Amino acid sequence: MNKPGICTLILGSLVAVFNLAHAAPANIGVCVACHGADGSGAGFDSVPIIAGTPAAHLEEALHSYREGARRCIEGPIMCETAADLSDADIVELAEHYSAMTRISAGEVRDETLAKTGERIHTEHCAKCHVLPGGEDAENALGIPLHGQRSAYLKLAFDAYLSGDRETLVPEMAEKLALLGAGDIDALTSYYSSFEL
Repeated sequence: MNKPGICTLILGSLVAVFNLAHAAPANIGVCVACHGADGSGAGFDSVPIIAGTPAAHLEEALHSYREGARRCIEGPIMCETAADLSDADIVELAEHYSAMTRISAGEVRDETLAKTGERIHTEHCAKCHVLPGGEDAENALGIPLHGQRSAYLKLAFDAYLSGDRETLVPEMAEKLALLGAGDIDALTSYYSSFEL
């Protein structure tokens, strides 16, 4: 076989291996229905952006839904979906969405409210909730919140405060207890208007 033929064969094999390694999980349809193929959740205000979220955080969320530590507030879809996932499915889906580029909600920024939110974040949240894509994001205790949509953040805050979602560590419950409604609005404004 000549050199160009060998190069074509090798290149074709590499492309096939790359496509196989990066193929969407077989059960991706259950996620795409709400989160979209790109992980943006576009069209659903209360659905979080999951593109670019570290796999460990997505796995924890899916396990929490499956095991009941996160209860479904606005409808049973997420709980029903997670209940049918195996451990292997959870790992595969988490790795798929974590490999994507993080998308920002890009909501309108209220400078005064966002500045207050940034201060509250720095004081209470920055230790665990780091920027998505940062070198510490995969190992951070909290899921990245920067760039997340406000409707989802408000839903999540409400779920933690009402007990419909369990905190991972007691320190988070203590920090949440210090926040008033205005603080949550400020944090939500800061995170949802943050451009990555």
